[in-house]
Amino acid sequence: MTQLPAHCTAIRGAVLTYTGDPFVEGIEATRRYESDALVVVADGRIVAFGPAGEVAPQLPAGTPIEQLPPHQLLSAGFIDTHVHYPQLPIIGAYGEQLLDWLNQYTFPAEAAYANIEHARAVAHTYFAENLRNGITTAAVYGTVHPQSVDALLEVSEAHNLRTIAGKVLMDRHAPPELCDTAQSGYDDSKALIDRWHGRGRQLYAITPRFAPSCSPEQLETAGALWRERPDCYVQSHLSENLAECDWVAQLFPQAANYLDVYDRFGLVGPRAVYGHGIHLSEGELCRCHASHTALAHCPTSNLFLGSGLFPMHQAKRADRALRVGLGTDLGAGTSFSMLVTLNEAYKVAQLQGQPLSAGHAFYLATRGGAQALHLEDTVGSIAVGMEADLIALDLHSTPIIEHRMRYARDLDEALFVQMTMGDDRAVAATWVAGEKRYTRTPT
Repeated sequence: MTQLPAHCTAIRGAVLTYTGDPFVEGIEATRRYESDALVVVADGRIVAFGPAGEVAPQLPAGTPIEQLPPHQLLSAGFIDTHVHYPQLPIIGAYGEQLLDWLNQYTFPAEAAYANIEHARAVAHTYFAENLRNGITTAAVYGTVHPQSVDALLEVSEAHNLRTIAGKVLMDRHAPPELCDTAQSGYDDSKALIDRWHGRGRQLYAITPRFAPSCSPEQLETAGALWRERPDCYVQSHLSENLAECDWVAQLFPQAANYLDVYDRFGLVGPRAVYGHGIHLSEGELCRCHASHTALAHCPTSNLFLGSGLFPMHQAKRADRALRVGLGTDLGAGTSFSMLVTLNEAYKVAQLQGQPLSAGHAFYLATRGGAQALHLEDTVGSIAVGMEADLIALDLHSTPIIEHRMRYARDLDEALFVQMTMGDDRAVAATWVAGEKRYTRTPT
């Protein structure tokens, strides 16, 4: 019998988690569902997990056990692999596609982050919404201002959340007040890495905004910095919009394709995460697979900006499956809710004649996001040794969902109802490193 720490806590209830990639190995081989399980936590990590009848005898006497109601489901916390926290004030801005949207809405909004107090205020709102929506790990863009990252990670650290963040690198094709230089971008990023990367649960991403906003010199210094600090991340944008793709081809005529622009500067590889990837060629998909470069699928943003339909069935083709996570991509994205994001991902797939099952979808929102971020041994699953970032989903979160669930025939149908009808109200509680940080107040 396993000897558990004297001071631990436990949660009892139905549990859903994943042990691998269902796109490659199949759902039955990778999905684990326990109708009555115990998850035992100590020092922020899971120290035991299994059927309640097997785990209960291992518990030290007097271990506090939180019993979930029968209509709740325990899951790993959701993972957002692509989001712009500075754009919260422009969520729902009307009418533009990507390039015009950046100029008309995004750049004016981001200028305000020269003021760290403004950045802190938005960061507090951002993380409160993440907790309310069960998002416990996120890869987040700041602005060109280093203080936008300091403010974000200060608030993240206070919540003990796992956050990957970076200062945007942008030295052309933007307003002067939002441009750095190749050298200042390198220097500011290096200082932020020294200050934040690996500090508690905070991690750093070298963040060229996208190829058009970066001179070759800036991409070169970004690649040089990553070679110096390969334990960091790289995050940027890739093949989001057809006009953008044409612009990249004009700006970088020597590159074979959009991905090749980044590849030439040493910016593809493990822990490189590119948002969108809608219009990639087979050659680019193969290069992502071979280099372990990840894509972040952002369906609410892609539909809102009219960018296109991400080909999940191609990206996750079993013989060369890519690492793919989900991104809210706020503020072009329109919801913090990962369930709403799954709903839109289903529709994007359905429009291409390739419907996305609930079994695959919940993987993308949890372990899939962790794999995209090369954190699958740390977060995204419920297993011994993992960080105890957890959420309780209320499967009866609204009257109509409760009514619909009476007719759900099996787990797959129940999960599909949640991802097509659910929203933030479905998150009953959020635990961060074993500490309950959010409890929904009944309305």
